Amino acid sequence: MQIAGVVLLLAALSAAVAGLRNRRVTAGHDAPIRQAVAPSQLVAAVLLAAGGIAALISPPGTALLLLIVCVVGALATIGAGSWRGARLAVTEPQSDGQGCGGGGCGGCGQVCGS
Repeated sequence: MQIAGVVLLLAALSAAVAGLRNRRVTAGHDAPIRQAVAPSQLVAAVLLAAGGIAALISPPGTALLLLIVCVVGALATIGAGSWRGARLAVTEPQSDGQGCGGGGCGGCGQVCGS
């Protein structure tokens, strides 16, 4: 359980770093999408950290159950955040001066209304 706890704590750290980086993104065509995914990454980091701590300090039987619940919860949270980011990417037009508004749709992959 010690190894699983340390692995989960490292995964929590990487998810937190990714979430904080995505929160600070303000420029670029994918900034709104990355900002939409950031809260779910931070929540997943908290869940993974809780699972890692539980794996380190709980009795083995309880630790395994808590570890599984936290990992499944974190994966579901990341999945929900990714779904939200994908919906945002599909529904919001890109406004960086390229693509449909920038003089043509050559190679952008969007369906233009004109």
